[in-house]
Amino acid sequence: MSDVYLSGKFVGTVEDGEAFASSIKEERRRGVVSENVNVYYRHDTGEVYVEAAKGRLRRPLIVVREGRPLLTPEHIDKLRSNELRWSDLVRQGVIECLDAAEEENALVAFFEEELSPDNTHLEITPLSMFGLVTSLVPYANFNSAQKVNTGSKNQKQALGFYASNYLIRMDMDVNILHNSQMPVVKSMMHDISEYDKHPAGQNLVVAVMSYKGYNMEDAIIINRGSIERGMGRGSYYRPMIAEELRYSGGLVDEVCIPAKDVKGYKSERDYRFLEDDGIIYPEAQVSESDVVIGKTSPPRFLSSMEQYSLSAETRRESSVGMKHGEEGIVDFVLITENNEGNKLVQVKIRDQRIPEVGDKFSSRHGQKGVVGLIVPEADMPFTACGMVPDIIFSPHSIPTRMTMAHLIELIAGKTGALAGRFVDGTVFDSEPEEKLRKELLALGFRDNGLETMYDGETGEQFEVGIFIGDMYYLRLKHMVANKIHSRARGPIQLLTRQPTEGRAKEGGLRLGEMEKDTFVAHGAAMLLKERFDSDRTIVPVCESCGMVAIYDEYKRRSYCQVCGESPISFIELSYAFKLILDEFKSLVLYPQLKLKTKY
Repeated sequence: MSDVYLSGKFVGTVEDGEAFASSIKEERRRGVVSENVNVYYRHDTGEVYVEAAKGRLRRPLIVVREGRPLLTPEHIDKLRSNELRWSDLVRQGVIECLDAAEEENALVAFFEEELSPDNTHLEITPLSMFGLVTSLVPYANFNSAQKVNTGSKNQKQALGFYASNYLIRMDMDVNILHNSQMPVVKSMMHDISEYDKHPAGQNLVVAVMSYKGYNMEDAIIINRGSIERGMGRGSYYRPMIAEELRYSGGLVDEVCIPAKDVKGYKSERDYRFLEDDGIIYPEAQVSESDVVIGKTSPPRFLSSMEQYSLSAETRRESSVGMKHGEEGIVDFVLITENNEGNKLVQVKIRDQRIPEVGDKFSSRHGQKGVVGLIVPEADMPFTACGMVPDIIFSPHSIPTRMTMAHLIELIAGKTGALAGRFVDGTVFDSEPEEKLRKELLALGFRDNGLETMYDGETGEQFEVGIFIGDMYYLRLKHMVANKIHSRARGPIQLLTRQPTEGRAKEGGLRLGEMEKDTFVAHGAAMLLKERFDSDRTIVPVCESCGMVAIYDEYKRRSYCQVCGESPISFIELSYAFKLILDEFKSLVLYPQLKLKTKY
């Protein structure tokens, strides 16, 4: 007897679980049972699990009977001529969708020539096991699974041409690559997804070699000449938005140039770009602290007496300006209304981004790295036929990661560029490496991808052949210009008197426990003290009871709230420590400071 479970609940027993599961599958293929039902027979316990719940991942497979697929060439011809549809094949039981459980009972073949009498299903294409982005990775079956996954993630972060109407869109934090290209080595999915309409990378000449140690730890070296010709160049767009909000009592915000009597008025220089309507004009070059949209708001707190006051109410300044460390050019200005009928002003800022040291690049195989050095074209190594690489890639990045597809793509890209054609790198169904090597040899190059190269500075020939080829490189959205941050003095938090947190708020750079350990190891005690006094304060402490005392600025005298006129000492401590003493008092604890003289 076999127990039967429907969507996880016990519903009864059957005599032969395996035959019962097989009969449900047959009925499903005949269209008697819904095609959404999946059944799984567990051999070790003899239990049958029938699943029909929503939210299951299922994948389509071709049904195989006696070692032959039910999908025939006639079906394919009818599909091409639109006589048949996908749903017809599912209804006829030629194709069925399996979930994770039923897959346990299936033996799936990759290709038709691999079919045996034991196989139950055949893959439509091995590509279908990958998602949309992962299937864009060429020769992915030559990589370790982890790097295929990383390569997929990197493609999602690449700069490209994401929408053809980007000039009139108001998207947050957007990058555009100026000269996007289709990859020379592409997969079937590039055609299916119409990748040529939204490409996100460039075909570059890559040499695998070391260069003065500047491409250690995954870093790459870039040819300055390539950057000057437009390699990796892009634009960064971000919107700035202001809305005329309505408040209770008929008060409203006003987009205008703030008057000088407005509370929080900045300076005339900050408002210099604003036109009469309080909005900046297009193509203005703005930088840190410049106001983009001038706005004033009614006062925050209205007292009961203020409504009878004869004096004019003072409005406060609430303009939208450039943040700390930002700069750019005003791309376009949009004035409209929102759903509530309030005036809405949107200004898009544009900033050109040229690759610099620290910017992130990656191939489609998870081989990501930052720019370590930008070398003048005259100093770059060159091949015997005068080819200068755009990127120098470190050979140490290959062995431990086992990204063989990275190297195959270099050969395939080289062959495709020389032959003037696209190379098919579809996973499990790509052009074989042997064929590419023969074609490369016929084109007059060595079949192993090596070439004789010369030092760009001395002109000497390198004693080894350098592996050089063409591959599709991506520039990722992680740029130094968005992340660089430093500060001398700046704003502090009200509660702890410590520096604010975060780059946008001009925050401090935290020196934590581990950084402290490095200073201790160096014996740099005074530097450690200097780093740790961001919230240094001097407080009076009562010598008899050990509580924080009071210092009266006007009368220039100190006294203790507990003991009265007792001896008071002034000590230096962190304000955060003084704060925690006050918090202990709120818990009815007595934090007593026992003072000792340091002499």
